[in-house]
Parts: sequence; C-alpha cells; structure tokens
Amino acid sequence: MKKIVIAAVALFGLFSCQQDKIAFIDNTRLINDYQEKKDIEAKFKSKLEVFEKKTDSLSRALQTEAQAFQSEASKMSQGKAQEKYEQLMQRRQQIQQEVQQEEMQLQQESQGEIDSLIKKVREFVKDYGKDNGYTYILGSNDAGSVLYGVEEKDLTDELLKALNDNYSEKK
Repeated sequence: MKKIVIAAVALFGLFSCQQDKIAFIDNTRLINDYQEKKDIEAKFKSKLEVFEKKTDSLSRALQTEAQAFQSEASKMSQGKAQEKYEQLMQRRQQIQQEVQQEEMQLQQESQGEIDSLIKKVREFVKDYGKDNGYTYILGSNDAGSVLYGVEEKDLTDELLKALNDNYSEKK
C-alpha cells in the first residue's frame, strides 16, 4: 500500500512539475521577411508604377490641352473662350476623380492582400504551436508585448523558414 501511495505522489509530483512550453516570435520580422509578403509588395509596386505612368500621361495630355487653349484663347470670343475653359476644367476634374478612384482601389486591394496574409501567418503559427507542443507562442513587436526573451526561445527564424518553405511548395 505504501508503494502505491509513494508511486501516486511521485506521479503527481511529476505531472505538477511539468512546465509549459513557451516561445516567442518577432512579429514584424516574421511578416516583413516572409517571401509571400515580398512577392505581394513587388506585385503592387509594378501596379503602382503602371498607375503612375498612366497618371503622368493623363497630366501631360491635359497640360498640352491647356497650353493649346491659352494660345488660342486670345483669338476666341469671350463667350467661346469661357466655354472652352469650362470644358477644360471639367475634363481636369474628371481625370482627378478617375485617378483618385483607381488609387483607392489599388490601396484597398493591397491592404486586403496584406490582411489576408497576416491572417494566414497567424493560422500557421497557431498550427505550428499545436504541432510542436507549445503552450504559448508570444509575439514580440514595437508595442512591447514581449520586452525580453532569451535567444533560445526565439522561434522567428525557425517559423520564417517553415513559412517560406511552405510558400515555396505551394507556388
């Protein structure tokens, strides 16, 4: 009977001494160094360059039109010049609205993809933690959620490699 009690106490002591497995990651570095985010940024950088070229082209065309109007305005009647000027201002306003709409659409599309990426990374970290027996994986960032952690508990490089490997396989 004593042996059973001693064994039970020993097992209880063993289980009660079992510690939680805790680690942390640098959220900012994990997201910024993730290849998929770099690919998204590159895609939107090229879209932005196309957008800027289109905007510059529209601006130059409008400027050329305005210069032509200025040189012809003195030869026109005041009423005709006023009408032409109003048409030019309407065209300018229309172009500005189109540019603003396209810019907003580009920003929303970019933000949507980044938000989706962050959600995907969070799910990956959660699954990684479950699969590897972690009780907690904390996130370190500029706001200071983890102010200090020993290097051995920093999973950022390990998770970044796993994320990038997973992304490469899906490409």
